[in-house]
Amino acid sequence: MPQYRAIFDAEVTFANEGALQTQGFRVDLPGPDATDAEIGRLFVTSLDLLMADTVEVRNVRIIEEAHKGTRGGPSDPRRA
Repeated sequence: MPQYRAIFDAEVTFANEGALQTQGFRVDLPGPDATDAEIGRLFVTSLDLLMADTVEVRNVRIIEEAHKGTRGGPSDPRRA
């Protein structure tokens, strides 16, 4: 069964001020049709960004690649 990951750039702003930017980040996806909102949620969850306010993802590419164990992702055994 194929597995998918997203490669993307992102910017997160925080409720207590500040921001975080990343380029070329990767997260595991449940399938090839993941939305930008879902990718943003997986990004924030994978880094435990508790005070995240807004998340913008850009330059998203979805590729077929084995999961690497993104925290909160489809292969995370702790996922509820």
